[in-house]
Amino acid sequence: MTFFILCVKIFLARIVDVTMGTFRMIFIVRNKKILATLIAFVEVLIWFAAAKLSLTSNSSILVAIVYALGYSIGTLIGTHFSNKFNNITCSVWAVVKKINKKQIQNLKNYIIDLSIINLNDKKKLLYIEINNKKLKELTKILKQIDANVFITQNENKIIQNGFIK
Repeated sequence: MTFFILCVKIFLARIVDVTMGTFRMIFIVRNKKILATLIAFVEVLIWFAAAKLSLTSNSSILVAIVYALGYSIGTLIGTHFSNKFNNITCSVWAVVKKINKKQIQNLKNYIIDLSIINLNDKKKLLYIEINNKKLKELTKILKQIDANVFITQNENKIIQNGFIK
């Protein structure tokens, strides 16, 4: 096996196993135990093969660099794909000083649902359900409503019943 082909194999194996690791973590968080377990099995087999190739080849520093580069590119690709395919809803809590009906209507164009709770100091607590793909747009709109908006966001596992109307 030529040195170049060895480096390509190690590089591609690391990309695949690290990308799989990203999806394994997503499935663990979503409590998909069987799928996460199967991915973990394949992921470790690929990792083992890449590590074996790396450690039994000549001791060139290039092998270590290719191994590390495959890992970093795998992280990049895994993150990219998880953002593309990870279609989930998020809960967003936002505290604003004030909000008018026009701003509320504008928000409703981007979100799944909205509850507004009056706070003691005349601020409003917005509880928003949104698809994670629209989170950046929502943040931009909230900052237009109140430049000092306080925002927290969480991924949801389960949503049941309705909202405060």
